[in-house]
Amino acid sequence: MPGATQTFVQFDHIRNGVVVLKNGDLRAILEVFAMNFGLKSVEEQEAIVYAYQNFLNSLDFDLQIVVHSRRMDIGPYLSDLTNRANTQESPLMKTQIEEYVEFVKSFVADANIMAKRFFLVLPFSMVQGAKKAGGFAGAVTSMIGSHSHIVRISEEHFKTSQTQILQRVEFVTRSLEQVGLNASMLDTESLLRLFWETYNPSRRDEGQFVPIDIGTLDPSLRV
Repeated sequence: MPGATQTFVQFDHIRNGVVVLKNGDLRAILEVFAMNFGLKSVEEQEAIVYAYQNFLNSLDFDLQIVVHSRRMDIGPYLSDLTNRANTQESPLMKTQIEEYVEFVKSFVADANIMAKRFFLVLPFSMVQGAKKAGGFAGAVTSMIGSHSHIVRISEEHFKTSQTQILQRVEFVTRSLEQVGLNASMLDTESLLRLFWETYNPSRRDEGQFVPIDIGTLDPSLRV
């Protein structure tokens, strides 16, 4: 039942890469690309931790850190290797590739290979202005809590608030660069794919996704 399902979805629509919640608040979502911390020297690790502490202390607004984990599908990778093995003219190279494919298959059978994505959710309240709603716990509640009443906002109000949240995006992005992390704000299409995969895990694991032509969508896209 679409109506019943939508009551559990806490955003009303996505506009210009910004998520608009049912209560009128905005959310921008940044994907942060991980670094291999373990390969850094002790001095580099200490510098990274210190820079990260400075980043956290510099924040004057709440944010959420979200880790999205899913089992990695290596089927296409193994298929590609098998095709390469079949086209190899060298018998030795063909044998080595086939042995590697069998090794990977046996390894995956004994262990779950997980792919992780890291996100930061940056908030901005258009309704409450600069007033904070209960610190970090309030931010989490506003993102996943229940909002049955939908607040309608004007285009002018949206553009003003969008400018404010994009300033936060720029600040966080630059601050993370000091830590050695690259971050990128998700656009509308990326947000749609992320939400679709989140709410359709079984179809996602099967490699299914409904193609969307962003150019044909209404600016105030309802998800």
